Amino acid sequence: MTAADHPQAPDRRRWLALAVVLTAGFMDLLDVTIVNVALPSIQRDLGAGYAELEWIVAAYVLGFAATLITGGRLGDIAGRKRMFLVGVAGFTVASALCGLATGPATLVAARFLQGAVAGLMVPQILATIHVTFPPAERAKAFGLWGGVMGSASAAGLIFGGLLVEADLLGLGWRPIFLVNIPVGVAALVVAWFVVPESRSPAAPRLDLPGVVLAVTAVLMLVYPLTEGRRLGWPPWTFLVLAGGVALLAVFAGYERWRTRTAGSPLVDLELFRRRGFTAGMLAWLIFWIALGGFFLVWTLYLQVGLGWPALRAGLTAVSFALGAMAAAGLSVQVLTPRFGRRVLMAGALLNGAGFGAYAWVIAGRGPDVEPWHMIAPLVVAGVGFGLIVAPMIDLVLTGVPVRAAGSASGLLNTTTQVGMAFGVALAGVLYFGQIDDHSGHGVAEVTPALQDELAAAGVPAAERDGIVAGLAACVRDWSAAVDPTEPPASCRSDAAAGPDEVRDVVARAAERANAYNAARAFGVTLWCAAGILAVVLAALFALPRRVRPRDLGAELAADVAGPPVRTGRAPGDRP
Repeated sequence: MTAADHPQAPDRRRWLALAVVLTAGFMDLLDVTIVNVALPSIQRDLGAGYAELEWIVAAYVLGFAATLITGGRLGDIAGRKRMFLVGVAGFTVASALCGLATGPATLVAARFLQGAVAGLMVPQILATIHVTFPPAERAKAFGLWGGVMGSASAAGLIFGGLLVEADLLGLGWRPIFLVNIPVGVAALVVAWFVVPESRSPAAPRLDLPGVVLAVTAVLMLVYPLTEGRRLGWPPWTFLVLAGGVALLAVFAGYERWRTRTAGSPLVDLELFRRRGFTAGMLAWLIFWIALGGFFLVWTLYLQVGLGWPALRAGLTAVSFALGAMAAAGLSVQVLTPRFGRRVLMAGALLNGAGFGAYAWVIAGRGPDVEPWHMIAPLVVAGVGFGLIVAPMIDLVLTGVPVRAAGSASGLLNTTTQVGMAFGVALAGVLYFGQIDDHSGHGVAEVTPALQDELAAAGVPAAERDGIVAGLAACVRDWSAAVDPTEPPASCRSDAAAGPDEVRDVVARAAERANAYNAARAFGVTLWCAAGILAVVLAALFALPRRVRPRDLGAELAADVAGPPVRTGRAPGDRP
């Protein structure tokens, strides 16, 4: 019998402890999306290239994936409260480093650190809820955690837009990170007094070689995809990609060997003998590749392509988030228990249909698209997203032995981060490649109106043709640029020199041409994402037809790592 399983009396401060750990979890999820809406501001301030913007996003999820499973095991061994405090303190320091970054490289490094310490902090949340709350209240506590997960993504986009637009103290984008400092300090102080300490008496051992192999392999796959376009795809990028695939095979072999000898592998390969689990993991990885890339390219399209301010772009995302939140709650409580995997299939169809409708809308409206044009397709896509994300874990874990449920759920969470990192890299290759290869599309769209406006301004026909040619060269060179903050020489030529009226006409035409190109590239990206979701739909047929609901917090803390036991009172606890 343990104190966690049969407590003498519930801790009177358990709801305050819940508020603290949920605040920390909210900070983590907020920082996944809040940076997307600030990317154009970061680009202008730090002179970041497109590849560096991708790294600013990907570094966080890669750092998180690197420490997530190990963070959970460290909590089992050293104490969950202790690791939670270390994670919150590290997250606060890393946020300060992000806010004080002086260049793209330092910001990328700080983001990786921020994700890594978040990987120490987040795994303690579910286990702490399990230890602190009696069984009768645990479902409500986990429900609140689910609500936080659903709302943080939308809040990140809105809050990020507000902070960037407000330009507090002239700091521009930096407050999106600096705001974590007072929140983190307050969470540290309160958690010290109200969060109980717990650990597992039968914790699994660390698999540090497995962590190194897995993270190195993922980096070898993501790095060439992110940097290849900037470097002109030299031969070594393809060699590194091949080496990453080979290292994954080495990792699998090592994990198999560790299972036979030392035990406690980072990944329990026996799980993949189950068809439902393997198909579910594949679907989950592919799903996050599609969605991770979508969120990055969406922001660039709205702010860089259309020139919308950060707040307007953030508010546009609310319709997607509201659809996702509503569907997530409905799917878990009502739909999945009744219809099983068909709910996820409907989600994949709706998500893909929403993306397709979104591509159709922006193709028809071009630069003249307004936020209200996007509401319907974004709501449909958001509903589909919510129908997949919320019940996926229960469906994948149906049929997995209780002893392996914690390992399997941790692997699912890690797969989310890895999928997002790959999605960011692949979407960048596709989106910027489309803009580069088809820059003439935008020029062709604006040329008739530009010719008319130049004629109205009294520009002779011969000069008009030269101006159009100069515009085409400028748009082509800027589309191919790896540093978008530095105008190409063709854009600084004298082709448009002349009266202010003519220069203004050419500048507007250039903006519209870039908007047309961004819309076309984003539309292609959306159709590709819809196609990926069709693959997800096919993989979902291998999942169990019905879901077996599982108390993941209890299984993670009790069945895999051993029964959690209270090892001491928090300062100020009363006997």
